[in-house]
Amino acid sequence: MSLFRGATFYITAHHLSDLPPPLGPEIAFAGRSNAGKSSAINTLVDHNRLAFVSKTPGRTQQINFFSLPGGAFLVDLPGYGYAKVQRELRAHWEQLLSTYLQTRGSLFGMVLIMDARHPLTPLDAQMLGWFAATGKPVHVLLSKSDKLTRQEAQKTLRTVRDRLREYADNYTAQLFSSLKKQGMEEAEEVIGGWLGIKPENTKESPRPKGIKAGG
Repeated sequence: MSLFRGATFYITAHHLSDLPPPLGPEIAFAGRSNAGKSSAINTLVDHNRLAFVSKTPGRTQQINFFSLPGGAFLVDLPGYGYAKVQRELRAHWEQLLSTYLQTRGSLFGMVLIMDARHPLTPLDAQMLGWFAATGKPVHVLLSKSDKLTRQEAQKTLRTVRDRLREYADNYTAQLFSSLKKQGMEEAEEVIGGWLGIKPENTKESPRPKGIKAGG
């Protein structure tokens, strides 16, 4: 059973003023358009259509909040890097993303989805740079890793982990495949650890007090 099963849609925010009051710890999901971000969320919550998946990049145009039964939230951020988006809208997204990531007190960490075949793009580096000042953790899901050979996947993982160390000690990475449902347990362990959520067959860790995140 998925550790995050039971997630439900909560609210959509197109502007910073639309953000809900901080009601519980939040985990942001970010990534380049078409990197597999929505598919990764759906795989983790064991729901095929919770986060909208489209063959057209750039369809996630707002910040979407999904609530978990324990009171935490998974937050689906607009995909970045889609060249055909109008300049004004792209600038709006960038401001929305950077401001949310840098100032949201209830944000506990960010899951950054990168296509394992094309990781660490300049925009991925920009996103990591935006977030580094917060001191909060980042966990990279190298999505679509099933499209690489085992040797290629392991080489990519080592390269990404080495690069992440240049940003912060609490930046981690793993291989992930929504199609094959590979890497689920590792992702659940990391994200669940941030939230103090444990599988039913283990003792639950104390849930974070309040909503302040320290990284």
